[in-house]
Amino acid sequence: MAVTTVGEASPVTTTTVKASGIQATLVSGDERPAFLPRVFGRRFMQGEAGVFNWMRRLCRLYNGGYWDFVDLSNGGFYLRLVSDKPMALYVDGNGFNGELSADAASIVACLFAINELLFDGADELTDAYYALRDYAGQHPESKRILNAID
Repeated sequence: MAVTTVGEASPVTTTTVKASGIQATLVSGDERPAFLPRVFGRRFMQGEAGVFNWMRRLCRLYNGGYWDFVDLSNGGFYLRLVSDKPMALYVDGNGFNGELSADAASIVACLFAINELLFDGADELTDAYYALRDYAGQHPESKRILNAID
């Protein structure tokens, strides 16, 4: 179920999804500078840019925005676009065409970005990919997320 919260680092009220079993925790403002190096390691700049680039590829109308950082209780993480507007996504590789919340679209973009890093040899991100995929499987929009990444 979704719970409305205000994140310390987030400039707007946003929705945090609490999936059964795996909890998502918004990274606080003072922890933000260390987040990307912690989760992506030496590839932190490539990881962040990859998420933004994947969102641009997937969502024609995406034009930047503020992103929250989210830790998952199973060791995973994701970057979440702060927006209450639904996003139209099209995945060229599999033909997925659908509307998702910004939270769900962010999960899709992060999964593609992490997967791209894995193909580039970042084996240390394997567990993070599967942890986020497990969280996606419990998300209220799991069917659409999984169809988008299929």
